[in-house]
Amino acid sequence: MAKEKTFNEFLRNSSAYLILLGLVVIFTTLTPRFLSLTNLINVFLQTSIVALLAIGQTFVMLTGGIDLSVGMVGICCGAIAAGFATGYGFGFTLGTYPALILGLLLGATLGGISGLLIVLGNFPPFVATLVMMAIAQGITLVFTQGRPIAGLPSSFIFWGSGSVGGIPMPVLLLVIGVVLAYFLLTCTSFGLYIYAIGGNKEMARLSGISARKVELGAYIISGLTAALGGLVLTGRLASAQPNVGEGLNLDSIAACVLGGTSLFGGKGNMLKTLVGALIMGALANGLNLIGVPSYPQLVIKGLVFIAAVTLYIVSSRKH
Repeated sequence: MAKEKTFNEFLRNSSAYLILLGLVVIFTTLTPRFLSLTNLINVFLQTSIVALLAIGQTFVMLTGGIDLSVGMVGICCGAIAAGFATGYGFGFTLGTYPALILGLLLGATLGGISGLLIVLGNFPPFVATLVMMAIAQGITLVFTQGRPIAGLPSSFIFWGSGSVGGIPMPVLLLVIGVVLAYFLLTCTSFGLYIYAIGGNKEMARLSGISARKVELGAYIISGLTAALGGLVLTGRLASAQPNVGEGLNLDSIAACVLGGTSLFGGKGNMLKTLVGALIMGALANGLNLIGVPSYPQLVIKGLVFIAAVTLYIVSSRKH
């Protein structure tokens, strides 16, 4: 009985790593190109946008909430920043760095509005963030008139396509983001409060924790990382594309769940979220390398997601 409990605990804590390892073994067997340095960099590049969004999503999910707006908030912030950088829609330019800063501030603001709807308006997180998703999409489509914003300066494009010391900027930003988020969750009182609220909100309140402030902070962080992901994506595409963010919401949630973050709050960590995002990136990359068409890929991704979640649920119940 003790051995079974130990094995189930190992399975629950290591399922994300085992799935990633399994994918690496399978795709390396099918195509040796998978483990080439060039392809591994491509995997991290494919992963970076979703992983950046998943950083903030992890904070929200640890409180027991969910943020369905991250994709459209990111695209909205990218479009507005592109407008400031090019003069589109404003008639004047601010330059790349003021535009990027304003894009980040807009993301934090939109995330904060979602948080206020939840903590003050008592909106369910699903409803509040669904509303914010619609608002962000509406702002984007009105501002861009449904058309891409091109002509970005090279200094803007650098943040999505450039590199420092051979490391692509999206990957470098992702590493910095994960390290900062890991520190915030594990080494600060705010991080401890996040876990406490997700574990038992009422007990956290009785312990003197301001649940409203902590939850609001989580949604602000989610909006901020969504904006960062949107800005990187805009730079990578060398244009603001108003219709590319629809699938990013579910992808960010999937990355968190694959990494073992509970949908009910209180369980999860940042490193496993990164592993969850890498699972998605490795799967997509490997399927492309072996020539699987895009539509069947969706089915395969869904089956892998179901298997991963089932594995986690079964091991958790036994534990």
